[in-house]
Amino acid sequence: MTVDLEREAGAVDESVEMAIVASEGPIPEPYVGMEFDSEDAARKYYTDYARQVGFVVRVMQRRRSGIDGRTLARRLGCNKQGFSPNQKGKFGPEKKPRPSAREGCNATILVKMEKSGKWVVTRFVKDHNHPLVVTASGFSTAGDKDRKIEELMMELERQDQLCAGYREKLLSFMNNVEAETEELSEKIQVIVDNVRKVECEVQKHSRRR
Repeated sequence: MTVDLEREAGAVDESVEMAIVASEGPIPEPYVGMEFDSEDAARKYYTDYARQVGFVVRVMQRRRSGIDGRTLARRLGCNKQGFSPNQKGKFGPEKKPRPSAREGCNATILVKMEKSGKWVVTRFVKDHNHPLVVTASGFSTAGDKDRKIEELMMELERQDQLCAGYREKLLSFMNNVEAETEELSEKIQVIVDNVRKVECEVQKHSRRR
């Protein structure tokens, strides 16, 4: 079953352009069913492929597990996907639009984590609606900008890992509290039962007198 991240309620749009790192040898074209050992491996492959073809990758939506926050699916696409919103001011005339790299390109790839732990390509759109530019460095934008984007992506991944760790500790703490609460309830019930027994014995002795 293919996960449509554009319609999935739990999807998170991160829209971050990814700097492309050169790799050796020709990169084969993606295809549905292609497998990777991890999300990072799939992401690196697609950015290498993008460099070879002549476009920049934008890291887009992902779908997370509602239990432990793990990423279950990820969509990557051309950085020219979508359109820039109108630059109209809230109170006043429309502002002069900024130059935008977005041209409504639909080129994309969707990878999903299977039960086996492998990441599998479930959707691939090859065609771009704009010219592709292959440069010596693999960048179609300024190098400084790409390096900054790469730094931001690394920080984003680090924060994700921290959040996952905190979530795991919180779940463990809650489970421990629940177990201890249940154990305490059982002990209190034993005490209550013993008190009732003593009260019954006291009442019996009182009647005999």
